[in-house]
Order: sequence, then structure tokens, then C-alpha cells
Amino acid sequence: MIGWLQGRLAERWQQANRCGLLLVCHGVGYEVQVSRRQWERLPDREAELSLFVHQAIREDGWTLYGFGERHERDLFRELVAVSGVGPQMALGLLATLATEELVRAIVQADLRLLARAPGVGKRTAERLSVELRSRLQERFGAGLELADPLADPEAGGADGEALPAAATREELQLTLAALGYEPLEINRALRAVGGQGLAGAEDGEAWLRESLRWLSRQAA
Repeated sequence: MIGWLQGRLAERWQQANRCGLLLVCHGVGYEVQVSRRQWERLPDREAELSLFVHQAIREDGWTLYGFGERHERDLFRELVAVSGVGPQMALGLLATLATEELVRAIVQADLRLLARAPGVGKRTAERLSVELRSRLQERFGAGLELADPLADPEAGGADGEALPAAATREELQLTLAALGYEPLEINRALRAVGGQGLAGAEDGEAWLRESLRWLSRQAA
């Protein structure tokens, strides 16, 4: 499998919504697809260039996808492993959102932000968050300094507020996001419910019931 290439940038190309380049390595030219964000950062022709590569093998051909950083390639691989997310959608996500921003949107179930990418609807955004949030938090969280949204002074977690246990909180955030609430609304609801002194920090049903009640009052 090809995992990395270094060579001379012979040309850059666009075909419809796809962007790519021809990288010449020791007399062999490799066609590599890249995200638009990566494509716009390419150096001038004839410049030396190195890319981390994901090689996709299908019956109708082999395709190479290139990334400037290893963590971008690793995130691409996580994305295409989700049902319904193909390489072009994954590249669209990486083109629309910077790596840290994309990981944070998935971890925090920010469906509106994810849906900015071409072809990503609400259901796909929900699936990305449900399937990847725990894995991405574990894999990228420390390196990308992903903060718990409830630790944000603008979003909640003030002194004296009882917040649900981490596992319960994640489940609550996913459930409320699936119901159409935005991350900021969810975090404010959990903070407000915690401020009411809800007993039983691991009682997910009670937290959900009270959070929905609080959110309904805000919409009234």
C-alpha cells in the first residue's frame, strides 16, 4: 500500500468538484486527489511536495488521496469508515472545516456545522457524531486540545453546579442533538438543570426530562 509520496508537483487539476495533482516521483507520475482546502495551499509547479496518502482499491481502479498532515489522513480514514460517507463527502468535510473544527463538531454533535459540507444532511451528520465521537475524542482530543463544552465558561460548568457523569452527559448531548437542539442550547440546558440541584448525577432519564422541560420553556 502507498502511504506517503515525495516528489515534484508537475501539475494541478480540477474536474467538476474534484481537485487533484500530478506528483512525479523518480520518473513516475502519480495522480492524487486532494481536498479543495489542500489544493488551494499547493505550492507552485515544479516545487517539491510530500503528501501522506490513502490508497483506495476498487474493482474499477485504484485511487490515491493526499493530505498534508498525517492526522488529516487518519481523520479521512475514520470518516470513510462510516456508512454512507464516501471519499468525496469526506474530502468535502475536510475542505469545509479545518481538522480541529471538524473533530470538535463531531464530538460535540454540532449538526448544523457538519451540514455545511456538500452532500451532508442532518441524518448523515447525526451518524457521524454517533459513530465517531467517542473514537475521535480518544484519538484526537489530546493532540488537538478539544475541550469539554461544559467546561467552557460561556457554555456551562460553573462552580456549584451538579453536572451529569461524563457517560450520561455524552448520551444526553447526542439525544438532544438528534431532537434538533444546537450544542449551545444543550449546554445551557444542562447547566440550568444542574443549577437546580438535580439529584442523582447518573440518572439520565431525569436529566433528559428536566432538560427538555427547560428547553421548552425557552422556546415558549
